[in-house]
Amino acid sequence: MTEFNETVSQSVEVTQSVVPLVQPAPYCSMEFANIYFLSCLGTAPWDDASDSDKEKALLRATIIIDRLNYAGAKTDAEQRRQFPRGGDTVIPESIKFAACHIALALLDGVDPEMEIANSSVLQHKIGPINTNYDRSRISDHIKAGIPSLEAWRYLYPYLRQVDSVRLSRNS
Repeated sequence: MTEFNETVSQSVEVTQSVVPLVQPAPYCSMEFANIYFLSCLGTAPWDDASDSDKEKALLRATIIIDRLNYAGAKTDAEQRRQFPRGGDTVIPESIKFAACHIALALLDGVDPEMEIANSSVLQHKIGPINTNYDRSRISDHIKAGIPSLEAWRYLYPYLRQVDSVRLSRNS
């Protein structure tokens, strides 16, 4: 029985070391964000956060940024992140700034799902209970899952415009 337990134990160790959780790097480093936030007001949630939470927020911000629909193509079709794009070799500073602002908003407790729920309420009625919603009043950045308007301003120029039409003619 001891031999079986040793084999199982070795098997578990091998499995854990063979299947690491690999995440590509965030769009900006904590050092970049620390320097950037020196020039910003209202950064208390960032300043007060642990280094671990800052890293998590920057990674989550990168994941949020990668979910949007961008114009053009990735520089390398094999890259895991959306940026760099269009032949660029580096991530644009505006994308790094956007990641900083999203991370700050996340550390401040902003949740786009809750923002959608809260900002779409038109009327509460207490008796008999009635709540009316208007989803058209929700800001575009919140609809897109971006918890920061400032970040949205940095990201917006890179987005594919949904109201545009691209025609191509095959001869």
